[in-house]
Amino acid sequence: MPPDARPAIVVLCSLFPSAVQPHAGVFVRERMFRVGKALPLAVVAPVAWFPLQWLARRLRPGFRPGAPRVETQQGHDVWYPRFLSFPGAFKRFDGFMMALGAWRRMRALRRAGRLDVIDAHFAYPDGYAAALLGRWLRVPVTITLRGTESRHAKIPALRRRVAVALDRAARVFAVSESLRQVALEIGVEPARVRVVGNGVDVARFSPLERQEARARLGISPTAPVLISVGGLVERKGFHRVIDCLPALRRRHPDLVYLIVGGPSPEGDWSERLKAQCARLDVGVAVRFLGAMPSAELRVPLSAADAFVLATSNEGWANVFLEAMACGLPVVATDVGGNAEVVSTSQVGTIVPFGDPQALIDALADAIGRDWDRAAIRRYASANAWESRIAVLLDEFRGLARASSAAPSGATAAPTGVSGLRPPVR
Repeated sequence: MPPDARPAIVVLCSLFPSAVQPHAGVFVRERMFRVGKALPLAVVAPVAWFPLQWLARRLRPGFRPGAPRVETQQGHDVWYPRFLSFPGAFKRFDGFMMALGAWRRMRALRRAGRLDVIDAHFAYPDGYAAALLGRWLRVPVTITLRGTESRHAKIPALRRRVAVALDRAARVFAVSESLRQVALEIGVEPARVRVVGNGVDVARFSPLERQEARARLGISPTAPVLISVGGLVERKGFHRVIDCLPALRRRHPDLVYLIVGGPSPEGDWSERLKAQCARLDVGVAVRFLGAMPSAELRVPLSAADAFVLATSNEGWANVFLEAMACGLPVVATDVGGNAEVVSTSQVGTIVPFGDPQALIDALADAIGRDWDRAAIRRYASANAWESRIAVLLDEFRGLARASSAAPSGATAAPTGVSGLRPPVR
């Protein structure tokens, strides 16, 4: 492949936005559609399915809502092939079944000259499926680690599949140094792992004037305001912040806590959180704003004094930088890559996970301190998407050149998936 060639990238990711789930995996689209401005790009987003899914939805409305067969998003084709997956069981087969489900579409893209590199997000099941497809189609594979890998590494059956996927990948991208360490501990050679964090669109997340933002939301100009953004699931820790509110309201009776988010593929804690607010008698202080498009998110962010996320696991939370781009200090728990994003006391505070008093104290300090908000915005600007995308473009072009230069029948990446062959044509 000549030096100025434009290799065709196919993103493989089961967590990707659609008309049915517009807020799922937006962070993947934000990253890769920027790559797509420079290189040909398409997306294959496999959708989990099993025969009695309709029955499960009767018990759990919103369970696996599905997706259209195909969409065009920002000029890029996005396909949503189905793959067999039983909820809560046989997860060790999900990677193989995902590869089978995606095979037909990926083969068609390869034959059409639209596939030179497979770019998978999450090591399992997506990365494992990509490893199989890369072997079958003789193309290099990249895998981006996004946070689930630290949990999967603790489950023996899944750890083996994560290890196989990462061994087969030509390049492993980690969105944080903590995830790079997970890959190294699993056994990936250091030379094949590169940290490429997420970024922020500082134009989209420029702050509004605070009183204007508060007026839009009907919030008092003088009330202390906290905000959290994310899927309403256990991992994100909204309930941990709500537990802090009685103590905080004793100091600040007019405190307002904004919760932006809705159900996600991980679950839906909406009713549980509302019941918790009622039980603690803090319902008057908590406002559930629902899920919001990123274009509208700067309104509640601009209305707040501080951002908080008491998460139990995180790779690299884009929303931290989005909050900082609006001038907000961030209070976060010391898990995953959080301390890498909130890397200085000038932009926020990291507290030990599972220490409620430390969280209360950090939040009280955050809403009472006179922060240099211009400096916080400058920090966010230094982490804009442009610097991240330049690295990815260099990597993709280099991998495609190496692959095209490899002997016929060989691949540029080490092999690590044995005994599994592609479906019969």
